Amino acid sequence: MAPLADAIGRRCSPNALSVAAFAIGLACAASAYAGLAPLSLGLWLLNRVADGLDGLVARRSGRTSDRGAYLDIVLDFVVYAALPLSLALGDASRAPSAATLLAAFYVNGATWMYLSSLLEKRGHGAAASGEPTSVAMPAGIVEGTETIVFFSLILALPAYAAPLMYVFALLTVLGAALRFAQGLKALKVEGF
Repeated sequence: MAPLADAIGRRCSPNALSVAAFAIGLACAASAYAGLAPLSLGLWLLNRVADGLDGLVARRSGRTSDRGAYLDIVLDFVVYAALPLSLALGDASRAPSAATLLAAFYVNGATWMYLSSLLEKRGHGAAASGEPTSVAMPAGIVEGTETIVFFSLILALPAYAAPLMYVFALLTVLGAALRFAQGLKALKVEGF
């Protein structure tokens, strides 16, 4: 995507791309709520391209910033919350699976966000490991690619949205548990 990032970066700031990705993500959620599966899937994929471009444009144009990284992750999380919520509001039978997925996201976020800040504080974060992001993101089971795949399947196959959200939630929680164990080891926590 480097040539695309270079072309877009001459006309658009990374933060503007983050906001555009956010708007597209909310449009995706609205179309999912309305039951417009093909449109919601297309908007989701467009959201992921725009979201991938913001960081790439920032790095390739020398416009990386903590503010931009913060804006990007917060807006991403709003979209990640809006999708299951919109699916539940559009079809109440999906509410339990959507709530389960949102709870899994909440726990998962806690396992990597605070760990990332502690690793940064200790000098073992993104800069020390050579990661191209602002914070260290310890490996999990469900990451960017898996999130794209699961949400794509959920949006493309709304009749199977509930079981897919349960599987997505289970893998997310298993990854969170793995990350939690890795975090305790990395922080050298001894006994309780």
